[in-house]
Amino acid sequence: MDKINYLLSLADDALILGHRNSEWCGHGPVLEQDSAITNISLDLIGQSRYFYQYAAQLINSERKIGDSNAPSLLGEGVGGEVTIGEVTEDTLAYLRDVREFKNCLLVEQPNGDWAKTILRQFFFSTYQFYLYEQLQNCSDEQLSAIAEKSLKEVTYHLRWSSEWVIRLGDGTEESHNRMLNAIDELWTYTGEMLRVADYGLRVLKDFNIDVDLIRSDWENKVKEVFDEATLPSPENVFMQSGGKEGRHSEHLGYILADLQFLQRAYPECEW
Repeated sequence: MDKINYLLSLADDALILGHRNSEWCGHGPVLEQDSAITNISLDLIGQSRYFYQYAAQLINSERKIGDSNAPSLLGEGVGGEVTIGEVTEDTLAYLRDVREFKNCLLVEQPNGDWAKTILRQFFFSTYQFYLYEQLQNCSDEQLSAIAEKSLKEVTYHLRWSSEWVIRLGDGTEESHNRMLNAIDELWTYTGEMLRVADYGLRVLKDFNIDVDLIRSDWENKVKEVFDEATLPSPENVFMQSGGKEGRHSEHLGYILADLQFLQRAYPECEW
């Protein structure tokens, strides 16, 4: 169960942020950046598919009809009926309710303006980069392969978002102030992102992943970029938590209402 839950948390992070970023499609500040944020959305949703597929594979191999763990593995369908068919990437994305999602709170926060979206992407891409850098060397061949492929995409995401943080932070007075406002709104969610849930800690311990190193690398990278962007790094900020255990902000419910509507309105529909 620990590995399944951890895979779901990785998948949920990527799916929800990918969906959030997709809301910019057709609304970006300039055509090139509209295309860039949309392509990042596609990358993230692609990563979520790999994690969901692996989680579904493990669930189907471990599940037994009547198992008391079945509801938590399968999610609930419309009307609260437990799905009993084969678990797939689609059932995991479309048929779980809010409390069953394990994404960190950061990725479900509203887009706000361009500065807030950029900063959210920078925080998350920095975390993904150092996590995947270690996961690509783990003993789980399938997880290692997903991390190795995803790291190539995340390397671009990190470079693109950090360049924008510097451009806005060290730009005009207005762009600098917008970045300051974005930091005020988002920094409180970074602590949870860097904290690994208990189920994840047990998995990462088996893979000899250094969680403390990921945190310190993240902090050093953020400080490096913030210094170049003439932005302050907040200290002693209260950190929000709960998303990785299924306790979310009100924003996730609205995201899932949009994301899951078609599948829930027309169960098992196909194009």
